Amino acid sequence: MAVTGDDTAATGDMPTYQIRAPTAALPRGVVMAASPGSLHSPQQLAEEATRKRELRLMKNREAARECRRKKKEYVKCLENRVAVLENQNKTLIEELKALKDLYCHKVE
Repeated sequence: MAVTGDDTAATGDMPTYQIRAPTAALPRGVVMAASPGSLHSPQQLAEEATRKRELRLMKNREAARECRRKKKEYVKCLENRVAVLENQNKTLIEELKALKDLYCHKVE
């Protein structure tokens, strides 16, 4: 509704105001302000809650996927380290055996 001033006042120097309905509708996408309680119907609140839940679930799935990827990478790294250490251990055992044989032959 529009408020307009009228210069012809019945009380003297104060203008009188009339409330008229607007002649044109609001442009698409423009929302008139209302009290916060009247903005959302129960259906809108339920839709908003559903949307938020879906967004949260989507983010959680993505985070879980990333966590699994990082865990696989970590496990693969550990497996490689185990292989390197096993080879190193095998080499050291062979070296120890060779040194023991060399020491035993010198003593005899």
